[in-house]
Amino acid sequence: MSLGSFIKKQFIDVLQWNEETEGVLAWRFPMQDFEIQNGAILNVRESQVAVFVNEGVIADVFGPGTHKLTTQTLPLLTNLKNWDKLFASPFKSDVYYFSTRVQTGRKWGTPQPITIRDKDFDMIRVRAFGMFSYRVADARKFFTEISGTREIYTRDEVEDQLRGIMLSTMASSLGSSNVAFLDMAANQALMAQQVKGDLATAFSRYGVGLDEFNVASVSLPEELQAALDERIGAGMKGGMSADKMGGFTKFQVASSIPLAAQNEGGLAGMGAGLGAGVAVGQAMAQGLSGAFAPAAAPAAAPPPAPAAAAQESIEDRLQKLKGLLDKGLISAADYDGTKAELLKKLIG
Repeated sequence: MSLGSFIKKQFIDVLQWNEETEGVLAWRFPMQDFEIQNGAILNVRESQVAVFVNEGVIADVFGPGTHKLTTQTLPLLTNLKNWDKLFASPFKSDVYYFSTRVQTGRKWGTPQPITIRDKDFDMIRVRAFGMFSYRVADARKFFTEISGTREIYTRDEVEDQLRGIMLSTMASSLGSSNVAFLDMAANQALMAQQVKGDLATAFSRYGVGLDEFNVASVSLPEELQAALDERIGAGMKGGMSADKMGGFTKFQVASSIPLAAQNEGGLAGMGAGLGAGVAVGQAMAQGLSGAFAPAAAPAAAPPPAPAAAAQESIEDRLQKLKGLLDKGLISAADYDGTKAELLKKLIG
């Protein structure tokens, strides 16, 4: 190496990452035309991890603190480079910093419904939304499985990958949980509990730790929600006792009253004239009385008919008829006509 090229080289005495850009999870220290001085200082802040990578192979990992870089503190890198214990020259190595801070308040959702089995509705498609938080828990796995050798790897980039993992895991977890959709919708914490454990396991394969996971809402697509509403309505109508509603038929009869009143001719217009209108009204009244009135006691037997009055004699009737004439309550013509009829019956 010529003296000029040696002078042009720059040596690094201190390595550190100030995290000046929000949302960066992995950052590669710029090493172009730089070499790390033997005995240089490596600063790793709280909520950071530094990883030395030699030709794509992970070597030494450093947690928070101040570290002096020597062959003693870089045992794996020393082995990879075949250094001996007396090596004291500058060296090149890729250094990656990872932020291990918890990424809070991250939103998740299902842009497309996920299909799951349901014990009440057989197969349904569910949409859900909520919040979650996570962090880089294993820098080795995160580098190997996700971030790789890119100079910068951001929060948005990792979340694009995490969403796919979340959707597939949720579909599997909810489908095997045997928790009905109606129970999930009523208790979103229950749904979150069913998913969180499986999701944490899936995230850990990529070096990501799931800190929190909650469900803010769970719903069906509009067409399925409409079908569910119709089914619920039918259940309400058909499930009522005979004492209260007499089934869906009586409910329809009761519901038809305002519609019938709007027809031309009112209730009578539903049939042929007043007689048909009265019949319809009686049918509706019976339906409503069965729907809203308490069960009636068994009808009491009709009272015995009174004994027939003894037949009045013709003579008595003639006397009463004469009394009416004397009092002026009937005319002479009425008296004579009725008298003739009575005498005809008497004489035969």
